[in-house]
Amino acid sequence: MKGGDGVSFSTANAATTKISPDLPLTASQTRLVQRLIDFTTTHLTTPQPAIFTLYGDAGTGKSVVLAHLFTQLQTLARTDPHSLLADTTNYFLVNHPELLKVYREIAGHQAHLFKKDFQRPTTLINQIAQGKTTADVLVIDEAHLLLSQADHYNNFYGTNQLASLLATAKVVILVFDETQVLRFKSFWTEDRLESLLAPYPHQSYRLTHQFRMQASDDLVRWINAFTHRDLRPLPATGGPHYDLRVFDDAEAMRQTIVARDRAVGLSRIVSTSGYPSTLDGGKHYITEGRFHLPWDQYNYTATPWAELPQTIDEVGSIYTCQGFDLNYVGVILGPPIRLTAQGLTVDLTKYTDVETFKRRDDLDPHQLTAIKQQLVLNSINVLMKRGVHGLYLYAHDPKLRDFLRQH
Repeated sequence: MKGGDGVSFSTANAATTKISPDLPLTASQTRLVQRLIDFTTTHLTTPQPAIFTLYGDAGTGKSVVLAHLFTQLQTLARTDPHSLLADTTNYFLVNHPELLKVYREIAGHQAHLFKKDFQRPTTLINQIAQGKTTADVLVIDEAHLLLSQADHYNNFYGTNQLASLLATAKVVILVFDETQVLRFKSFWTEDRLESLLAPYPHQSYRLTHQFRMQASDDLVRWINAFTHRDLRPLPATGGPHYDLRVFDDAEAMRQTIVARDRAVGLSRIVSTSGYPSTLDGGKHYITEGRFHLPWDQYNYTATPWAELPQTIDEVGSIYTCQGFDLNYVGVILGPPIRLTAQGLTVDLTKYTDVETFKRRDDLDPHQLTAIKQQLVLNSINVLMKRGVHGLYLYAHDPKLRDFLRQH
């Protein structure tokens, strides 16, 4: 299927296209990449590891900058004998299996990138510990997903993945967004990150321009407020080029998403947690009245979840959608998200993702409930910011649904 410019929807919508190092950067992004290269070459020979942190909300172009940066680093390392980067061993790390697929696919089309350059942090940490490799420069996407405690399930037995990586590398460049922290085992805040980095030479830069959502600043501010339990009236529109709608009926929202997908591709339903597993036919279903679809299944293919045609008949989650664009996203706010006399509330008794709140002994027990609630709200932030051209909302809670429709 092709769009009006003759480009196939599958090509234009592909995640590999949207973060390809072949895409042009803005002038400010180009300057930032050069600053990161200069930082790297300056600190390659200093006694301590040096860290550069890029802060930025979802959709502010963090991954695009990193893709260009790493391509330039590897090109210098492998082609320029006069560069300070010549013959260095560098890796790009991401603790997200779906994003890792995208970066490895990109590597297959770039002359100086190898698929083995892209790894999950645990894999590299264990390889270095076994003496199988070394690391000079590490570029880390989605650093808010780094494990901050031991996790036997992921074969990580250290205390903190970033600390383990700093013990091996000369330069670390990472991107971080504390509003995308989703689980106890990868619990971070900006303060925790900066406390860890304080002993090392480090710089930072904050990305603020919203590249993904073609929405008004008012809508982006509304989403940010909502995900900090500040429930305001919705903007009258999402902006001149953005489709914002609230639905009474989740099935009607699904049908609208299906129509959008047929027209432009890459449109999907996603949902928060909060739906108990019924194991209906071996699948975990989400049911809202006439709406009845399975939760996304583990994706064993090399193609990202949203780019698989059959996933139009599934409901996506933070685990398949974080870091990815959708053209139109329909978000189901599940049973934990309620409107009460106290305002917007997160009912933790209705949250069903048992992986989110695995035991964490180093957190203040008096703040535990507030931290748990914020992690749930962070998941909403991730889901609401997926849509490039439109956001559709359906709330399980009748009072919240009425508020959204009336305002």
